[in-house]
Amino acid sequence: MAMSRREFLHTLAVAAAAGFPFEHGARAAAASRIDGFYDLHRFGNNVTLMHFTDCHAQLLPSYFREPSINLGVGDMAGRPPHLVGEALLRHFRISPGSRLAHAFTPLDYVRAARTYGKVGGFAHLATLVKKVRAQRPGALLLDGGDTWQGSATALWTRGEDMVQAALLLGVDIMTGHWEFTLGAARVRELIDKQLKGRIEFLAQNVKTADFGDPVFASWVMREINGVPVAIIGQAFPYTPIANPRYLVPDWTFGIQEDGLQKAAEEARAKGAHAVILLSHNGIDVDLKLAGRVTGIDAILGGHTHDAIPEPMLVKNGGGTTLVTNAGCNGKFLAVLDLEVKNKHVTGYQYRLLPVFANLLEPDRDMAQLIGKMRAPYEKQLAEKLAVSEGLLYRRGNFNGTFDQLILDALMEVKGAEIAFSPGFRWGTTILPNQPITLENVMDQTAITYPYTTLNEMTGATIKSVFEDVCDNLFNPDPYYQQGGDMVRVGGMRFTCDPTQKIGNRISDMTLRGKPIEAGKNYKVASWAPVAEGVSGEPIWDLVIRYLRAQKTIKPRVPNVPKLKGVDGNPGMA
Repeated sequence: MAMSRREFLHTLAVAAAAGFPFEHGARAAAASRIDGFYDLHRFGNNVTLMHFTDCHAQLLPSYFREPSINLGVGDMAGRPPHLVGEALLRHFRISPGSRLAHAFTPLDYVRAARTYGKVGGFAHLATLVKKVRAQRPGALLLDGGDTWQGSATALWTRGEDMVQAALLLGVDIMTGHWEFTLGAARVRELIDKQLKGRIEFLAQNVKTADFGDPVFASWVMREINGVPVAIIGQAFPYTPIANPRYLVPDWTFGIQEDGLQKAAEEARAKGAHAVILLSHNGIDVDLKLAGRVTGIDAILGGHTHDAIPEPMLVKNGGGTTLVTNAGCNGKFLAVLDLEVKNKHVTGYQYRLLPVFANLLEPDRDMAQLIGKMRAPYEKQLAEKLAVSEGLLYRRGNFNGTFDQLILDALMEVKGAEIAFSPGFRWGTTILPNQPITLENVMDQTAITYPYTTLNEMTGATIKSVFEDVCDNLFNPDPYYQQGGDMVRVGGMRFTCDPTQKIGNRISDMTLRGKPIEAGKNYKVASWAPVAEGVSGEPIWDLVIRYLRAQKTIKPRVPNVPKLKGVDGNPGMA
């Protein structure tokens, strides 16, 4: 595929130029100053794909802080997506202090968030989708998954609110990951009854455990302005490992390279001029996959929540594959234009458009639907539990301040010496002096296996658990990275060297200044057990009770390990 770099650089330059400060209450003035921010340049023969992913059920605009630690190891060290802060701005030629700098980095986050406002929201996303479709008639809208989970209403309606929103938004095709945590029966019910004939759910890598039959369609052919385009779906390959296996006991997952290669070849044989993979692998996995599977023109990826302004080009035995990832939280809409000649893709133009809520009028129909879906729960969701004096966020390889708040609550309520919290990447951000509502807590905790536990663990077991989770994050082979960030840790300090091999990454474990002893038992509180049969108080009830008692939450300092071997790594701001 020919690389249309001139067109891309021109597009990026126009977008960057639009990233100037915005003052609250000045929507009309701002509109004239950002004229063209969401306009697309003409390109190719109008084969266009829109893509969003990992919105985690956020129907309303919110704040979302990008990570300040996203370390790459091995071949991925210092390469996108493992760039943060100023290193990311330099690499992608984004002006510091601009609107785009705020969208893609955590730099000067509180000031920038108050300047540029909230992001996302399905009513604002719907407006942008309609704006793109007006410029690109026939464009397809692809949903990369993690759509039906991440909020109170998605949990309480068992995904119904998000399905209705996606239908109204005009999603054409989707794949999944956290969707499966609703349980196989509910997933089948929503797909077979609500999505049928309207949204294609694709997952070439999900098979039955008994005979290996496909559970979902692998791919679909769609014609875009006369050009046949094949879309292949790839669900998160490690769903039964990262999440409870008992929720999907009769289905197998995995990367399934051979099946993907077969699907790409079958699509070409049946006349596809372009082949696209809608993936929830995570971007490092997609980059490796792109070098091993041929015949795929572009991978529209998700799972790792990486907002990458510019696609990466990966050469393979059949040519070149474009690899992208479109962020999370409803914060971005990707637009990929393809030029197709002589039955092959010959060029592209790509933009990752931030969804700034104060630059886009909410779509009336979507706003009405959201209001209707939320109405039964509004009073409960709006309960003010406490006020946060500091910034509360989640996202980053090791810990965030909201994670730290959850850890503190676990230790105090459970009477534990140490606390563990999962390395989830989803969860909205709260600015200083903003009330913490019940909905904010649910944004961090709304899962179908929310149970809290208190166990005794030996120091040796703790070390083993840490090494295992750390290997999932920092194994130099992306195919062994099974999702999520490092487990968040309260009470205990430790050192981590991501460049080492498993068994040697974790050291210097201490509790209250004393070394953790291998043979000694420690009281450890945690939540979100993946094992079947575990029960306990839901994490949200515990945190809500803690916040009501505290009333004012002092600024949290996240318990981040001492890091070795990463000096100069641009994945750390």
